[in-house]
Amino acid sequence: MAVMRLAALLLIVMVATHALAAGDGHGGGGGHGAEPPKPIEPLLVVPRGLPVELMRTLQLLQDRIAKGSTQAHLAQRQLLGHIEQRLLALEPETWADSANTRAGVSFALAGGGPAVLRKMLDGGKVAEADAPLVLGSLAYVEGREKEARTLLAKFDPREAPPSLAGQLALTQAALSVRDAPRKAIELLALARLLAPGTLVEEGALRREIFVIAQGGDASRFEALSIQYLRRFRRSVYAGNFRQRFAAALTRLDFASDGARDAKLARMLDEIEPDDRRDLYLLVARAGLDQGRRGTALFAAERAAGLAAPETAAAAQARLYRAAALVVVEGRLDESIQALRSLDREQFGEADRRLLDEALSAATQIRIPAQADAARAAAPLSGQRKLPDPAAIGRAQEALARIDRLIDDRNDP
Repeated sequence: MAVMRLAALLLIVMVATHALAAGDGHGGGGGHGAEPPKPIEPLLVVPRGLPVELMRTLQLLQDRIAKGSTQAHLAQRQLLGHIEQRLLALEPETWADSANTRAGVSFALAGGGPAVLRKMLDGGKVAEADAPLVLGSLAYVEGREKEARTLLAKFDPREAPPSLAGQLALTQAALSVRDAPRKAIELLALARLLAPGTLVEEGALRREIFVIAQGGDASRFEALSIQYLRRFRRSVYAGNFRQRFAAALTRLDFASDGARDAKLARMLDEIEPDDRRDLYLLVARAGLDQGRRGTALFAAERAAGLAAPETAAAAQARLYRAAALVVVEGRLDESIQALRSLDREQFGEADRRLLDEALSAATQIRIPAQADAARAAAPLSGQRKLPDPAAIGRAQEALARIDRLIDDRNDP
């Protein structure tokens, strides 16, 4: 309405200016021979049905979620329930209007669930051309992917109204990502273009980044990650993004650890120091989980430089750095000393477990190394003594601990 009022005001100014220009040239617009101004006709306002108006309200709320409003996120469930009740109470004739039908579909795809779609179909008033859209959307929200893919493939998101277009492209991408990831990437890019600045764009960008990561395109992953960090780092769903980003970054095949670290630095330079520190910590932990000790060490040292002394973040950075040094040649003693200096009560359960495993592995590595050094210093005898079975067991246990330390695990 504010936009329409502004447009009406601009029209009034233009008409007034034209009337003044048509005056008699003596400073007045009402001189001899001047035509009276034409009456201003009001702008045409097309009335919309209740489903359309309710869906606009939901989308405005969800766009605030993309900008980081936790209050909007908490209110979303209540609003979804309220809208569902209002839509279920409407007369069947409401759904004969395609605009209302598509608003109902958009509501279901945006988190509203299947109840409204079933009510629409039960009333028997949905237009024949819209029926596949309703049926396909119902199949999607009920988990019947094959049926949903067949039915929704008939609809081009670019021809859908703006309130539905991006959501439809996002849904089609979700249905194709398993079997046709390239097509899914195209649809996610389309969803971003059709719904700029919305929660749909945020979700599409977030998903596109990780589909691309699975395909191994490091350059595209970097470009889109920078875009997300610039525009949506405050999103309520940014926490999910950060965890998956750290895991994906350490899994991607770069030319070298140095290349990975350089790209990481470029990406994280886009954000504020506190957020940058937290992301470096996530990357360091993911690097340890996946055996990328070079990246883990780089990220831990960067995080330490951004953490205030005597804080939990600083302690985490020291832990991850020391754990990464366990398997670095010539730095075992440094690693053990750093690990022993840490207070395990500062950490959560997962980090305490990492501390215990790293310290145990480092200690077990050093014991056989000391024994080897002692044997090398002893004079050779005519008979070679076989290794003590207990020593072999300790060495095997140490190797197993190292394997667990650098094992490729699931996303954090």
